[in-house]
Amino acid sequence: MHDVALKLAVVAAGGIFAQWVAWRTRLPAIVLLLVGGFVLGPLTGWLNPASDFGAAYRPVVSIAVAIILFEGGLTLNVAEIRETSTAVRRLILFAGPMVWGMTALAAHIVAGLSWPTATVLGAILVVTGPTVVMPLLRQAHLAARPASLLRWEAIVNDAIGALFAVIAFETFLVLHGSHSAGEVLTSLAAGTVIAIGGGFAAGTAIEWAFTRGHVPEYLKAPVLLATVVAAHALTNMVLEEAGLLTVTVMGIRLANSRIASLTEMRRFKETVTILLVSGLFLLLTAALDMEAIRSLDLRAVAFVVLVMFVIRPLAVIVSTAGSGISLREQVFVGWIAPRGIVAVAVSSLFAVALADDGVDDAPQMVAYTFAVVVATVFVHGFTLAPLATLLGLTSATKPGILILGGSPVTAAFATTLKETGIPVMIADTAWSRLREARLAEIPVYFGEVLSEEAHYDLDVKRFAALIATTSNDAYNALVCTNLSPEIGRANVFEIPTVREQAERKSLSFTLGGRPLTRDPELRSVDFQLEHFRGWGFQVTRITEEFSYQHYLDSRVAGARVLLWRKPSGKLVFRATTDKSNPEPGDLVISFAPPRAEKKPSD
Repeated sequence: MHDVALKLAVVAAGGIFAQWVAWRTRLPAIVLLLVGGFVLGPLTGWLNPASDFGAAYRPVVSIAVAIILFEGGLTLNVAEIRETSTAVRRLILFAGPMVWGMTALAAHIVAGLSWPTATVLGAILVVTGPTVVMPLLRQAHLAARPASLLRWEAIVNDAIGALFAVIAFETFLVLHGSHSAGEVLTSLAAGTVIAIGGGFAAGTAIEWAFTRGHVPEYLKAPVLLATVVAAHALTNMVLEEAGLLTVTVMGIRLANSRIASLTEMRRFKETVTILLVSGLFLLLTAALDMEAIRSLDLRAVAFVVLVMFVIRPLAVIVSTAGSGISLREQVFVGWIAPRGIVAVAVSSLFAVALADDGVDDAPQMVAYTFAVVVATVFVHGFTLAPLATLLGLTSATKPGILILGGSPVTAAFATTLKETGIPVMIADTAWSRLREARLAEIPVYFGEVLSEEAHYDLDVKRFAALIATTSNDAYNALVCTNLSPEIGRANVFEIPTVREQAERKSLSFTLGGRPLTRDPELRSVDFQLEHFRGWGFQVTRITEEFSYQHYLDSRVAGARVLLWRKPSGKLVFRATTDKSNPEPGDLVISFAPPRAEKKPSD
């Protein structure tokens, strides 16, 4: 018991540690998880999930995958694919079956696998795992359209690929006389109808219960989680693996509902999903048999090359021709198709089932699946961002700043940032307040940044920082609080409209953003008045000869350092750090009067 507890602790801690290292080093997290699982399992033999965790191992993996797919479905709002709906439908309805057929042929002819194994393997490799795609998209800052295509395909195709594998397996049973064709067709039809209808019904029931107050706030996330597990299990009783389709449909139904607390529940589910993805990748990699790895030969290499360089690109380009997406997007989507947890989990399940029915080479299916997973995770993980940049499909090549509130001061600040090479945008609900910014050719967003439209059109995650400058402190605090999970709590700032108030009148420290300057008494009206008197934003480069101390000594009285940009593009705000100072090569941006007497350094 203690040994199992220790192994579970190592899996949980190791998975999160890999995620943290990936965040610090900008490496794909899945790559580190694969390496960690290989070290714990096949390389050292310390972890063997099937024997260590016994009969509970497979059901737990299945439930975890269902939760992951449900969380992915929660991110799929139909409004997101207005421009790419045709391409998304074709990727799912046409590219998927094409990949299935061509992969099965390659597995039989090139890899030498039997037809039952090849057919099931082809179905499994239709999937493009969201557990891999989503972290990669988070790091790559892709433009909206290709990101939407990859996300929708990855989440929906995981369930579709599992269903294809069921069809292939049931067909094998029919051909070998284990089942009748009528029974199989009835089971498939019933399972599909129950999966789609049940998922939609479950999502509708949740929306009804939540919006009418039949579930208290503190129970909403637990009820949602329990419903996902129950829906998945009940559907699987009718048709194996159809539960994945049920939870995916349920997630999409809720993503397009009007549940006010959906954002909080989505964040909870995202946290759970990160834990599950991290642990599952370690477990599934550790479960790989070393003998299966050694069985891979040049035929396996040829098969992987065909899957990555021929089958996937060909299927995408043919299926999306004339769908409205550009050739660059077709090439990009055709190349990026990393496989993940669902492929490994489903291949393990069907390998055992086929072996029990007398298919000798069924265990090789797991090795071939893992070969494709490892190859695509490594290659696509390290090429996604460079290829997106090469094809011009990134939303922003450098960290940018979103400024909330149009005014002459913010227009001048944005102009300075733009001239410094920092992407910037000003957002406001009043067209007239954006006049100065539009005249200065600064990108603007006319609308409510908290609206659903802004969630898809503005894409706040591409900004490195938010500065709220409107004349309403409560609104500034609301925007900073709502967008901080997307941008980062340490990267949202605001300029107050009133001086520091008594504790009973001030907002809680958990709301709003940080002050933009170190002076808490500095108000937005002070910026407006000083700008009217001739103050402006200045840019100074720190060099070996002109150090930061020299810069401080040369500053005029009243000048305020706001931030500096490092050569790498990273932005450092003065208000967030007391220990570090600008270094040679950094560009310092300050707000200073046109002329005044020198002041002592800070």
